Amino acid sequence: MQTFEAGSFDVIVVGAGHAGCEAALASARMGMETLLMTIDINMVAFMPCNPSIGGPAKGVVVREIDALGGEMGKNIDKTYIQMRMLNTGKGPAVRALRAQADKEAYAREMRRTVEGQAGLTLRQGIVDDLVVEDGVCRGVITQTGAIYRSKATILTMGTSARGEIIIGELKYSAGPNNSQPALHLTKNLAEKYGFDITRFKTGTPPRVDKKTVDFSKMEVQPGSAEPNHFSFMTPDEDYLPVSEQVPCHLTFTNSKTHELIRENLDRAPMFTGIVEGVGARYCPSIEDKIVRFADKPKHQLFLEPEGRDNEEIYLQGLSTSLPEDVQIDMVHSITGMEKAQIIRDGYAIEYDVVRPSQLKATFETKKIENLYTAGQTNGTSGYEEAAGQGLYAGINAVLKIQGKAPLILGRDEAYIGVLVDDLVTKGTTEPYRLLTSRAEYRLLLRHDNADWRLTEKGYEIGLVTEDRYQTFKAHQAAVNEELDRLEHTRLKPTDELQDYLESKRSARLKDGILASELLRRPELSIEDILKFAPSDKEVGHKVYEEVAIAIKYAGYIEKAQKQVKRLRKMEGKLIPEDIDYSQIEGLATEAKDRLSTIEPRTLAQASRVSGVNPADVSILAVYLESHPN
Repeated sequence: MQTFEAGSFDVIVVGAGHAGCEAALASARMGMETLLMTIDINMVAFMPCNPSIGGPAKGVVVREIDALGGEMGKNIDKTYIQMRMLNTGKGPAVRALRAQADKEAYAREMRRTVEGQAGLTLRQGIVDDLVVEDGVCRGVITQTGAIYRSKATILTMGTSARGEIIIGELKYSAGPNNSQPALHLTKNLAEKYGFDITRFKTGTPPRVDKKTVDFSKMEVQPGSAEPNHFSFMTPDEDYLPVSEQVPCHLTFTNSKTHELIRENLDRAPMFTGIVEGVGARYCPSIEDKIVRFADKPKHQLFLEPEGRDNEEIYLQGLSTSLPEDVQIDMVHSITGMEKAQIIRDGYAIEYDVVRPSQLKATFETKKIENLYTAGQTNGTSGYEEAAGQGLYAGINAVLKIQGKAPLILGRDEAYIGVLVDDLVTKGTTEPYRLLTSRAEYRLLLRHDNADWRLTEKGYEIGLVTEDRYQTFKAHQAAVNEELDRLEHTRLKPTDELQDYLESKRSARLKDGILASELLRRPELSIEDILKFAPSDKEVGHKVYEEVAIAIKYAGYIEKAQKQVKRLRKMEGKLIPEDIDYSQIEGLATEAKDRLSTIEPRTLAQASRVSGVNPADVSILAVYLESHPN
């Protein structure tokens, strides 16, 4: 095929899903002329799977994206149809915001944002190959022979990379939602450039027609009444009242459903060998659940509306690749869906993944300079994980072009930092999903304090606007002022206070007490304290929420921060890029091999590499002390 020069850009982003949009917007907002290439311009930020944003750990990632200057939080705040704070009865480290999205409005609004961004060009086309000169990526080549030159390239192909859809015995080449797949790029990454490529699998459930569902037989799941937002800059007055939110509904599978699935396991691609890719452990298909949890009499199913103006209902929890006739019978076996009509069949999709152990901590590939990967291309699952990676890769690609130090987020600084470190240090053998349990410092990585952790960084790199930054600083000052006030306000044991404490089953006071000390009692809330120590200023509920957490969990937070200080000592011990592990006496052979493959930046990262034991870390530490840079 004849090629031709089509244009030059600072940064090219391949793929306009959730990772690609964040990468491209970050690049353009940091002053780079940016090209965003997509297979289908109508699928920008499309949601092929569940129409929601947030949840445990994931919701915190969206807040972190927003704090760094990303777009996902703003976009879902504009287009949600339901918002709920999860785990409100538990501690702040596991509370999570989750929004039901209007998937069409979400994609439409993100495309409007992309198209309206100065310095960002959106272009439809399929990238088949890279332009690589002397080990450096200099651009991309499209299916039509167009050559686009760049200083940095970010690959975010997602499940389009040699995607194959599977329904029963049917298997055909396609991207998500029957879109066109990208057939050649990952093949060239493997065959021409030596990348280790593997195959993963994900799946979706059937969608049913809302008009054919009997919701009266199900439990209603309404949104939250109190104002909640993903973006720091979304005002409370923009929050939809519950009456305007669209409810979800809860129902369950039953013995009839389970028996039907068992009878058809011989037709299930998961068990017949048709599915070859590795699926997500934490998001199994319904047939996988029935086999793995054979003792369970039922499984939850959440009926989630896909939008305000369409009739599609997403059956969360019923992901499947069973044949169509089995899917119909399975849906009809469930309470409330006896007459439900399927609009779209559930399906599995297999796709190519670049093993993330081939990446540096910035997401730049080790094999080719100035080439970055992000999103499901790196082996993750979920829109939120993808968006966080896209933003991270976009930022670091620009910082390298600008000759500045990279943005490396520690495990104590962000869930995005945990995600990146897990991928590049440990790799993944299945679609990776962020969980609160993956973060050893999760009490420090809360929904409420994402701005405190990351806004300063976003401002320094140029993504957080001056207006946003000054608003944050004012909020920060308000929290500190209220903390100081409660820590210096002494309450007297008046009869009114003593009676109130008794009504709350809290011990009576023997003497005066600081308001902050009284707030530490688990049975008392910030609202209880303010009845007797009211502020003479207008203070918002977000300020009081952060004040209450800071006071009530002060001891735990201090303990976690001490652990972080110890970790920082190891993180401060940098490992030279040209180190030869084979020459370090005493290191186990496996440790030498794994360290040479992963190329950790610091001693702390080396300690997290699979196959490296504490003795190896000690030997490496001694070596670094005796061989300073």
